[in-house]
Amino acid sequence: MVAPVLQTSHVFCCPNRVRGALSWSSGPGGLLAFGTSCSVVLYDPRKRVVVTNLNGHTARVNCIQWICKQDGFPSTELVSGGSDNQVIHWETENNQLLKAVHLHGHEGPVYAVHAVYQRRAPGVALHTLIVSAASDSTVRVWSKKGSEVTCLQTLNFGNGFTLALCLSFLPNTDVPVLACGDDDCKIHLFVQQNDQFQKVLFLCGHEDWIRGVEWAVFGQDLFLASCSQDCLIRIWRLYIKSTSLETQDDDTIRLKENTFIVENESIKIAFAVTLETVLAGHENWVNAVHWQPSFYRDGVLQRPMRLLSASMDKTMILWAPDEESGVWLEQVRVGEVGGNTLGFYDCQFNEDGSMIIAHAFHGALHLWKQNAANPVTWHEIARPQIHGYDLKCLVMINRFQFVSGADEKVLRVFSAPRNFVENFCAITGQSLNHVLCNQDSDLPEGATVPALGLSNKAVFQGDIASQPSDEEELLTSTGLEHHQVAFQPSILTEPPTEDHLLQNTLWPEVQKLYGHGYEIFCVACNNSKTLLASACKAAKKEHAAIILWNTTSWKQVQNLVFHSLTVTQMAFSPNDKFLLAVSRDRTWSLWKRQDTISPELDPIFSLFAFTNKITAVHSRIIWSCDWSPDSKFFFTGSRDKKVVVWGECDSSDDSIEHSIGPCSSVLDVGGSVTAVSVCPVLNLSQRYIVAVGLECGKICLYTWKKTDQVPEVNDWTHCVETSQSQSHTLAIRKLCWKNCNGKTEQKGAEGTEWLHFASCGEDHTVKIYRVNRCAL
Repeated sequence: MVAPVLQTSHVFCCPNRVRGALSWSSGPGGLLAFGTSCSVVLYDPRKRVVVTNLNGHTARVNCIQWICKQDGFPSTELVSGGSDNQVIHWETENNQLLKAVHLHGHEGPVYAVHAVYQRRAPGVALHTLIVSAASDSTVRVWSKKGSEVTCLQTLNFGNGFTLALCLSFLPNTDVPVLACGDDDCKIHLFVQQNDQFQKVLFLCGHEDWIRGVEWAVFGQDLFLASCSQDCLIRIWRLYIKSTSLETQDDDTIRLKENTFIVENESIKIAFAVTLETVLAGHENWVNAVHWQPSFYRDGVLQRPMRLLSASMDKTMILWAPDEESGVWLEQVRVGEVGGNTLGFYDCQFNEDGSMIIAHAFHGALHLWKQNAANPVTWHEIARPQIHGYDLKCLVMINRFQFVSGADEKVLRVFSAPRNFVENFCAITGQSLNHVLCNQDSDLPEGATVPALGLSNKAVFQGDIASQPSDEEELLTSTGLEHHQVAFQPSILTEPPTEDHLLQNTLWPEVQKLYGHGYEIFCVACNNSKTLLASACKAAKKEHAAIILWNTTSWKQVQNLVFHSLTVTQMAFSPNDKFLLAVSRDRTWSLWKRQDTISPELDPIFSLFAFTNKITAVHSRIIWSCDWSPDSKFFFTGSRDKKVVVWGECDSSDDSIEHSIGPCSSVLDVGGSVTAVSVCPVLNLSQRYIVAVGLECGKICLYTWKKTDQVPEVNDWTHCVETSQSQSHTLAIRKLCWKNCNGKTEQKGAEGTEWLHFASCGEDHTVKIYRVNRCAL
């Protein structure tokens, strides 16, 4: 079998901050589907990898639902709704997208969807009945047969909104029943008669907005669980009302019954709904309730009566009726402790109830399981910086130090604490002494954010020892003090939990760099890690200056003034002789390092080459630039859809100003270029490998080699581009190849060489790809 050219190695993403954007397929080996930005992700929680992306929405995905099969097999179809006012029906095969059908009609963002398979007549193929609720105050009912979709009905709720909905079938019939949870604190029940849903009841009891409803069949009865912002869960029972005319004593206490009559195959059947129980245990809004799905074990259908709820009080509760009394009790409570977090948005069971999952405000998926073996997977091991403005740029100074720039005028320098280094060594199997290089005594243990502070403050060994015990705090505390969350060092033997990441993995801030007049936009570090270059947003020449910093003393070395608008990206050449900058003013500037007399003195850069309005090739903002690994050529990419190679750059040329022009044909990639990165390894034909990221989210791989023809022709070769499922859903912001130091990963007997590169985009997703070098 021929190895593919481009594979997605790993994807880093998280669910959207909405209720309903999470659904776990029932059946063996079912996948978890969740919405991340404008994309639907299919995720395997056992292997902890993203299997594929389903791209089709043009705005945030708000709700997802797998369509459950009754035969116990994993679902292959799902529906999703988004802020682009559309519902999409996805059909998958072997966990890859087979077909997508778009349902248009809503005039506002779709916030809830549900679907079931419906048998319209004996011997007729199943139809898919889909319901969707949107902020246009309507619920639409759709019927799908093959690729044909028809809108059967629109239910109008006037000025109200349906926040949750669920479909099922009335007991012993094929009549669909729809439950809609509204902002009027009521649950509206609709029954389908002659292809039209008619309201039969509304259930009162909740005292705030309904956040979740879900049906489940147990025996001959249908149970409905509902949750609300009133912190309560209610369970309702729907059953066929007895037709016997037995007389009842007037003084008998009975539950109130809500009844309605439905006609099924010309037979009228009476149904009743009663309140089964009210579950109180959460201390904040209950955002979701889900029944454990039925499953087959040894060929026998299992229907455990268990209910899972997720709340803004940071807990999930597993509820079940007591075997003897039948009273519903709390079985298990899981969740977060401490940390500056909000609660859970949604929760799900896996197919047999052995795992439960939830997602929270910070985007983490919280998974609890009864037992399983851990495969080798990617994990977040630290969250060094969590406070401040939106981050714009980042550069690693060394393995344990980085500089970050945000929507503020200051650059912040962070260094790893001792506890992180210990955990890093434990995970990677390296010697602690070798990694620390005898810096043992200088390192703080960790970091914490003071109660009224904005910067991560270092915590040393003495600070930890002086903290009072819980007993001392109870005896001496007046209850009025505000205690900051204390750092607690710990050695990781397994991937850290979300609350550990928030509290115990901060890095201390060791330096602030002041000098820019506006918000930081980009940073770069030279390859010897001695110089840092930074630039900020600018509308004038004096503000567009590049500042060079010494990474040892953190003092300003030089201001490089040339551009008139924001410098969008900078790159040092691999030999550190040149600094390249590209700008919003559609030009680039090249600065050459001047050798100083004494090695102790900081290097000085002087302007070596540049483009202006006459010599420029790009007609729009230049977003990105990168160097060839031999430092001879550099590449620029612009919003005008062009990628251009410039050179050659001769570091031995001592002339004050040098003219450097395009040395390639102009590559038109067909879309706005937002990122360019050149692989540090050439392909087997000794051609440069160039990754180009586009505003549409696609990544294209090209190879280039100078042909020495005038003009250059046939110097670019298109190799491969990401498929729709591999691509980002919004603009690529940065591409970066793995620095393999001349070595490549070899896999398999064929000797396939794999090159790796990473991408990040405006869809809040980071992806790692691997490329078959032999196929380029």
